[in-house]
Amino acid sequence: MADKTEEAGGVHFPFPFTPYAIQKDFMAALYQVLEAGKIGIFESPTGTGKSLSLICGALSWLRDFEQKKQEEEERLLEAGADPLNNGKDQAPCPPPSCQQSPGSPRATGEPDWVTQFVQKKEERDLVDRLKEGQVRRKKREERLRQIRHNASLKFAAKRMRQEDEETERLLRLSRAMLAAGTGPEQLACGEDELVLAEYESDEERVSASGVDVDEDDLEEEHVTKIYYCSRTHSQLAQFVHEVQKSPFGKDTRLVSLGSRQNLCVNEDVRKLGSVQLINDRCVELQRSKHEKKSVAEEEKPGRRRRLEPRATCPFYSHKQLQLLRDEVLLEVKDIEQLVALGKEARACPYYGSRFAIPAAQLVVLPYQILLHAAARQAAGIRLQGQVVVIDEAHNLIDTITGIHSVEVSGSQLCQAHSQLLQYTERYGKRLKAKNLMYIKQILYVLEKFVTVLGGNVKQSPNTQSLSQAGTELKTVSDFLFQSQIDNINLFKVKRYCEKSMVSRKLFGFTERYGAVLAPSREQPKLSGFQHFLQSLQPGVTAAPAAPAEEGEDRAPRPASPLMHIEGFLAALTTANQDGRVILSRQGSLSQSSLKFLLLNPAVHFAQVVKECRAVVLAGGTMQPVSDFREQLLACAGVEAERVVEFSCGHVIPADNILPLVICSGPSNQQLEFTYQKRELPQMIFQEPQRVNQVEQVLLEYSRCIQHCGQAGGMVTGALMFSVVGGKMSEGINFSDNLGRCVVMVGMPFPSIRSAELQEKMAYLDQTLPRAPGQVPPGKALVENLCMKAVNQSIGRAIRHQKDFASIVLLDQRYARPPILAKLPAWIRDRVQVKATFGPAFAALRKFHREKSGSS
Repeated sequence: MADKTEEAGGVHFPFPFTPYAIQKDFMAALYQVLEAGKIGIFESPTGTGKSLSLICGALSWLRDFEQKKQEEEERLLEAGADPLNNGKDQAPCPPPSCQQSPGSPRATGEPDWVTQFVQKKEERDLVDRLKEGQVRRKKREERLRQIRHNASLKFAAKRMRQEDEETERLLRLSRAMLAAGTGPEQLACGEDELVLAEYESDEERVSASGVDVDEDDLEEEHVTKIYYCSRTHSQLAQFVHEVQKSPFGKDTRLVSLGSRQNLCVNEDVRKLGSVQLINDRCVELQRSKHEKKSVAEEEKPGRRRRLEPRATCPFYSHKQLQLLRDEVLLEVKDIEQLVALGKEARACPYYGSRFAIPAAQLVVLPYQILLHAAARQAAGIRLQGQVVVIDEAHNLIDTITGIHSVEVSGSQLCQAHSQLLQYTERYGKRLKAKNLMYIKQILYVLEKFVTVLGGNVKQSPNTQSLSQAGTELKTVSDFLFQSQIDNINLFKVKRYCEKSMVSRKLFGFTERYGAVLAPSREQPKLSGFQHFLQSLQPGVTAAPAAPAEEGEDRAPRPASPLMHIEGFLAALTTANQDGRVILSRQGSLSQSSLKFLLLNPAVHFAQVVKECRAVVLAGGTMQPVSDFREQLLACAGVEAERVVEFSCGHVIPADNILPLVICSGPSNQQLEFTYQKRELPQMIFQEPQRVNQVEQVLLEYSRCIQHCGQAGGMVTGALMFSVVGGKMSEGINFSDNLGRCVVMVGMPFPSIRSAELQEKMAYLDQTLPRAPGQVPPGKALVENLCMKAVNQSIGRAIRHQKDFASIVLLDQRYARPPILAKLPAWIRDRVQVKATFGPAFAALRKFHREKSGSS
């Protein structure tokens, strides 16, 4: 269908078809939030075209913003090019008021003519910056135009790739020839001066940072852009496809960001499996690309040292990355298309996409990159003055909490201690004093962590039974004091781990001597360590590491436990009041754990809302929004006046939905499915325990429904039982006949016995203000967690304008006004409360007979 241009609130919004009225309202409200620099909480039910409304509303604002900015720049440039201004840095003559009293200071403390001179200089600097930006913009636009319209450039790039591949092939052959020889001949004194040093062409010579010296091609101004993030790569890919279909699909410079695990095209690195291992190996390859390590010939100490090249990544060629960057900006691509392009261009999609960020207008990325400061910095994301849109934001608070909460087991602590101790024994004499100092500190910390759990690092964690069992919560300060590490500067330890990459070194060590590094085996004390030391004795050859079993590479290889523990150490640097440490002692040491629990997610969200021009939190069901206002925004320093709420109804007719609250059953028994009263019904189809079984269960469920009503068939319908918050409750499309009735049995309150929940409730009761007559913040948290889960589950049935379904809330507690108020407005306004079962059943039968007959 041809694109439409709709006007709402005086703004023209291009749209792929005639939008619903609620979509016009959505786009107009979104435009105003971005224009005014507000924080918006937007709720648009599933099936109302939320993604297109976000795309067309936000990109329409960006279109107008860029146009206004360009007009303002042209005005300033014209003023700066005034022929009366000869461009000389001459101070203006002091005005008459200053001549009466030369040097008399103004209110600012400076003479008036000095203030004018400074102002003029600032204006000239601004004009210079605008001119530089204009040159860069025109250069980029011309470069993209040439690539778009000139196919010969693509052929030239392909030819260059083929030349590089041929050069690499010849180099491999040369190295193989050298390796096949018997070694270099002994040279006479002074003869080594005649040997050619290793050659590096001008094209290969790059700066120590790993990129070409031509910073003009690399450092671009970060234009105003929109960062769009969601939870999963599949959701991001779906959003990108919506952009491609929109009126903005051909003219928007969009970049899709992902992890190295998703974007890496180097098979040698990809097969490592673990995210941490892939990250560390990639960083190592980039560092070593242009560094050389000196290897002294120990048998001839007087001889000249040779430089040996380290392994590098063949996909990290700056020329190819530049071409890939331009291809990324040329047309909209999702992650899969980006990876395919990277393979074809033999250029890294991970770095190519990051090089494209400055010039991009729309950056699509997962939650984890945007919400973690270190990940943002590593990706080259600058939020100052930018727009952030967080979709599927109903679980934003839990997401931030989860990203910054870390748990380590007793087994991991013992294993890390054993590995690091053996590493020190092997290489201790080669390490510098500072390295040894920090390694000893890490060993000390690991030992104390095991001790505080009640264990001993010198014994197997599987065979250690703990005398005390249970859960204990501590503040960060109390935990550090109890562990006797309050005298250790964890900030310095954290920085050492980051800079030295000790965990990666340790992983390489354990890969080589892995057979003797498993402390979990039941064996005599330190026998593994003694075997390791024995292997280092002269004349004793260490047994080689066992080869990987067939198919082992299919599963992700576990990273070094120290890599995981580093995250826990970093979490312990959080402010004392913003987190807690949970000591969980469960039978054996291996099953016990230490967990850092973040209590204040606002501390990590504050930087986002502070730097950004505007932030939009969007979702299908955002109710209740009090959590976002109180726990996230207010605690992050956002004033209430800056927060704007928008909630729209559904596109379905009012009579296409029947929400019922049923308070009693057929026997007039009050329905209240509390923990004490609940009973489990018999299953028919039930939610699988494994993710890979979900598709099979859905297929069988769908097939059963399709066979309903067939001649001679006995099947009249299908039931699926699933758990709230499980694999079926979110993100799966139960449209049309797959979801004609959703029955919510009871209320899915979180376990009040959870130590983490109790601590969170206590924290909110202490930190959040409570008005007279209001529910305590801790109790409100429990109710809100319950109703967020309910809202996510019952919204699965209605997926488009002509869909219909009934929603049955099977518990009398749903009839309470405070609970009803937390339902989405499009459901809440149509709820019927039935005190007895008979009228409820009659209403359901009437509704489905009418709808089934008309559909």
